[in-house]
Amino acid sequence: MPVTDVRTHRVRVPLHTPFVTAVRSTSQVEALLVEIRDEDGRSGWGEATENWRVTGSSIAGAEAAVAGPLAAAVTGSDPDDLEPATRALAATVTGNQAAVSAVDCALHDLAAARLGVPLGQLLGTTRRSVATDVTLAVDTPERMRDAARRRRAEGFTVLKVKLGRGEHDDLARLTEIAEAAGASTVLRVDANQGWTPKEAIRLVRAVEDRGLNVEFVEQPVAAGDIEGLAEVTHAVGLPVMADESVWSPRDALHLVRTRAVDLINVKLAKCGGLRAARHLVALAEASGVGVLFGSMMETHVGVAATAALAATASGGGPVADLDAAWWLTHSPVAGGPRYDGAALVLSDAPGLGITALADPAPALSPR
Repeated sequence: MPVTDVRTHRVRVPLHTPFVTAVRSTSQVEALLVEIRDEDGRSGWGEATENWRVTGSSIAGAEAAVAGPLAAAVTGSDPDDLEPATRALAATVTGNQAAVSAVDCALHDLAAARLGVPLGQLLGTTRRSVATDVTLAVDTPERMRDAARRRRAEGFTVLKVKLGRGEHDDLARLTEIAEAAGASTVLRVDANQGWTPKEAIRLVRAVEDRGLNVEFVEQPVAAGDIEGLAEVTHAVGLPVMADESVWSPRDALHLVRTRAVDLINVKLAKCGGLRAARHLVALAEASGVGVLFGSMMETHVGVAATAALAATASGGGPVADLDAAWWLTHSPVAGGPRYDGAALVLSDAPGLGITALADPAPALSPR
């Protein structure tokens, strides 16, 4: 039963609260959902999101890549034989990682659906939920403090704090949040490339001196400044994570060899899907580097695929930063995952559990 059809669906879903970082601000998610069908009518789903500032991906570009060379690469292939099919995808286009990821994930989803098992089980786990943090978007210290209190009341015990708007203001923001959230709350700091190495070192040392409960610092400097990243990592006690600096196993290997980071953030839209992500995870584990499974601002489709992979993780340390779909007013699909407080609960149905596109839901009131 080979792949017979590759379809694309454009969706636009509003956020219940604007999402602001050091590099961009958005009030909606625009995504391209990819649906792959076999001749028996089963479907597999994947997602590519638009993100000009980080990945350079656009809906139009992803749609062209999927409808053209990527569809040609998988049509007629056997979805039960994932390795050659996904390997062919990775060699089909240069760049366009979000589009490659969408088709790769759809193939994995279809393979699991054909076996009648959840995607996580295909990847090697029976876990059906993954704990996630929740992000505090960049704002004034007072508003971020109030947001921290609301998120705590909603059951989130790990807060990812977006910073990178200025060294002294960032320290004030983080201090306000730590006091409001309480000592039992774990904080993760994400600067989104917003600091120079010297600024990052001063700020992280100040955080350490104040005894704030920070778990790690993510992407403190520009993505291409690997020397600066290493400088920060060697100068501070807190673990340092790379996000925008690591897209591929080659990037990860360079970071490992230069001892530039303690952890890497694995995102399917950056690396090109589940096949590539599993290679990244294997490399990190073999090198003693920690892994966080993250996402772009995307819908339940993309988040579910990453969560299925995150559910396979073992050992201690950070696991998931998968609150992206939590920000949406509704899911664009029927079925799939849901949030239960700080837990992302995966479907027990075959594959990702997605059955169809959902009817548009009314927008919710801002939180």
